[in-house]
Amino acid sequence: MSLSCIIIDDEPNAVNLLEILIHQTTDWELLAKCYDALEAMAFLKKNKVDFLFLDINMPQLTGMELAGLLPIETKIVFTTAYSEYAAESYTFQTIDYLTKPITLKRFLTSTQKIESYFGKRRVVEPPTPQHEKEYFFVKSGKTLSKIRLEDILYFEGEKEYARLVTTTGQLLIYRRLKDIGAQLPLPFVRVHNSYIVNTRQLEKIQDNHIYIAGKQIPISEKFKPELMAVIQQRIF
Repeated sequence: MSLSCIIIDDEPNAVNLLEILIHQTTDWELLAKCYDALEAMAFLKKNKVDFLFLDINMPQLTGMELAGLLPIETKIVFTTAYSEYAAESYTFQTIDYLTKPITLKRFLTSTQKIESYFGKRRVVEPPTPQHEKEYFFVKSGKTLSKIRLEDILYFEGEKEYARLVTTTGQLLIYRRLKDIGAQLPLPFVRVHNSYIVNTRQLEKIQDNHIYIAGKQIPISEKFKPELMAVIQQRIF
């Protein structure tokens, strides 16, 4: 997918690494490399880009301060050595949050997320017929139970097992949480080493916890960016 972007970062080595990764792994057009926020603002006043790679820790204006000055629809991929800004970053139109040093594997994951983000907005998908319900069969002991995705509240990992909690009951599944998560589509998001939640069943987020059907579920820093990326799409 052909997209345009710019890099905003005061560290030349970080800029060079991103430039190499972009050229080697994508067909994106890198329109500019800006080494401070003021240079970036001057460029963006005259040029339109699809998204920007934005460092957080910069002189004069931080990445967060710059993001607050940009048009609200500006799409951002934050790049930083600090993980503690992840939750705050998703108060903007944030696509991803890359923690330095950025590895090739992590960058490739990010490219998929970025292209998926723009792809969903450029392609009009036909509506799913109301009579078609998404479901799968779960093996628990000797029984195969049909479970509708919309009825699932969350999965709770228990070593080699996972507890599936639905609106009507619970099942114990002999599968690891990691393997289950690999097969689940959105709106299912892993929020902790021990939990995958159905964000459509989410009631509220407060003090680094999710509340679903009265259950308080912790959010770990490791998985918070992915959760907030999903939540961001529905924040008014």
